[in-house]
Amino acid sequence: MDEVNKVLYLSYDGMTDALGQSQVLPYLIELAKKDKIQFHIISFEKQERFTKYKLDIQTICDTNNIIWHPKSYTKSPPLLSTLYDIHRMKRLAFRLSKFNKFSIVHCRSYLSAIVGLKMKNKLGTKFLFDMRGFWAEERIEGNIWNLRNPIFKRTYNFFKKQEVKFISQADGIVSLTEKGKNVIQTWPSWQKNKVHIDVIPCCTDLEFFDPSKILVKDQDKLKSELKIKTENYILGYVGSIGTWYMLSEMLDFFKSFLLKNPSAIFLFVTNENPEFIFQKAESKGINRQNLRIVSCTREQMPLHISIFDFSIFFILPSFSKQASSPVKQGEIMGMGIPLLCNSGIGDSDRILNKYLSGQVINELSEENFAKIEIRKQDYDPISIRDGAKDYFDIKKGIEIYSDLYHRLWKK
Repeated sequence: MDEVNKVLYLSYDGMTDALGQSQVLPYLIELAKKDKIQFHIISFEKQERFTKYKLDIQTICDTNNIIWHPKSYTKSPPLLSTLYDIHRMKRLAFRLSKFNKFSIVHCRSYLSAIVGLKMKNKLGTKFLFDMRGFWAEERIEGNIWNLRNPIFKRTYNFFKKQEVKFISQADGIVSLTEKGKNVIQTWPSWQKNKVHIDVIPCCTDLEFFDPSKILVKDQDKLKSELKIKTENYILGYVGSIGTWYMLSEMLDFFKSFLLKNPSAIFLFVTNENPEFIFQKAESKGINRQNLRIVSCTREQMPLHISIFDFSIFFILPSFSKQASSPVKQGEIMGMGIPLLCNSGIGDSDRILNKYLSGQVINELSEENFAKIEIRKQDYDPISIRDGAKDYFDIKKGIEIYSDLYHRLWKK
């Protein structure tokens, strides 16, 4: 093993995206230090975010011996633009390989795995398939691809065939959930290979999401800005709304909750259009005065979560969601806030039950909502945070990746 190992990290997500900043760079920074790795990252950046955050990300990379090769993300036309971007990723990856002996190509999800597998077969580079979920099924179940359209059906079949190759030829596989791992191990493609599958959930920087760093005066100031009084119970939601997140059902729950707590506030911390949420709520008879909809920077997120009494997320359960790990779960638990979620989403329900960190709802109906009591005082914030430390701490995720890299180097 060389003194400095070179690893190529391929991602169709941008490093200027929120996920790139929370779910890619923190891992690579620590791995670079721990295992003397020089990472090269190829990522595809959305223009608006790239313009806004390019210098920040470049500084982070320069400071941590990471060489970043950003490419512009091509949005349209659908499918053709993606094929074009994959071609650009492949061309750049092979060009970089001429000047760098990469020991591993670490592929984030399916699109980059197409390139990673070609590198394994042509150059002998170890191929790490960090699958991030059942991508092809997500496109169908999220109504992004309609199988009645022959183009989408052909595309789906193409990626299912590629998936067989990824699983059967990978040198290492990462699943976000135990449920996802269990599904993969039933597939004939895995039975041929039986490569080790590491489970690494969407981890959280618990030194950043730390309630002990929150000042009461800052909480009071935020509540004042949001016109929230001390007596108002705050049900909180964090993140985007669309495709998978069940806004209608979450509002139904809040409407039921209002019958027992008329002064309750539903606080959305999101970049979504507030008017869309207001209109959806009003159609259900929920008054605007019971809603607060704000956006904030990542730096402000711990403070916003800290004023929640309880948090909530309902995600559309489906086959593909068995492999999903909501980023927000670790962040919310890290802040010691109890959580309400529906069943059937990755390992979320098992984690909530194991660490006594909230309630799992098996039936999303008005009758069932009426029976549910969510009292913050019933939960111990220290125990909830300890659960986050045990399961979602990014330090643990980094250790698993490090062990995985070392296994691949020894292969």
